[in-house]
Amino acid sequence: MSGGELFLLLVIALLVLGAHRLPEAGRLVGKGLRDFQRALNEARHAVEEGQEQPRTSEGARPRRLID
Repeated sequence: MSGGELFLLLVIALLVLGAHRLPEAGRLVGKGLRDFQRALNEARHAVEEGQEQPRTSEGARPRRLID
């Protein structure tokens, strides 16, 4: 997005929401983005935890499922 497009979006948002509600809308968008990022990080962490190899005790050989 160029500077002109960003300015146009800001003017439209100001006209639609008004000067008093624009900061509140910005806070809500920021909070939503933070929540989304937190959920994405939690999902990524859960997937990474699920991909770890199961640990076996020393000397024990893993069982073969198919002979």
